[in-house]
Amino acid sequence: MGFIYKETYQKHRGVLFKNKMNKKIAIYCRVSTRDQNPDNQKIILVERAKRENWDYEVFEEKESTRKTRPVKYKLMQMLRRKEYDGVCVLKLDRWARSMLELTNEITELYEKNILFISHRENIDFSTSLGKLQFNIIAAFAQFERDMISERTKDGLARAALEGRNGGRPKGSKDKKPRRKSGYYVRHMNTKKG
Repeated sequence: MGFIYKETYQKHRGVLFKNKMNKKIAIYCRVSTRDQNPDNQKIILVERAKRENWDYEVFEEKESTRKTRPVKYKLMQMLRRKEYDGVCVLKLDRWARSMLELTNEITELYEKNILFISHRENIDFSTSLGKLQFNIIAAFAQFERDMISERTKDGLARAALEGRNGGRPKGSKDKKPRRKSGYYVRHMNTKKG
């Protein structure tokens, strides 16, 4: 995304001068489990932000699922309100988990003149070539996720044929009863009261 400065003009004694203001960029780092650490992403992206002279804020998402990413949801709301000039991620797959989600959100941001910067892929989404590159990379990312899913399902099916239980090994979380929360707790509390 070659542009790092927002240009404004100021009139001084009848002459227009170009002012360069630093871009305010949101840095988004995401990992899928608590065991993983977003610091590797953060180090690379903060280094780039300093090199590009951006004003930046870091948003970290840990233990995300396809449907629950509260930090990203909050960040998208802030981007829609134009609180940031753009968002920077390490790779496209750190932003979205499906090609449809990625395409829809990047298109929305682009239409609102909000930069989307993917550090590794280094794509300029404002050009025809950039859009083509984006679609090709997104297609391969989706293909990779689908292949992982298929291998997992095949492994679970093979384990079932061999009479073994598939899935993660039982651990400390499985030894004690799980806490009930959410709707169930609210429903039970209203029944008692």
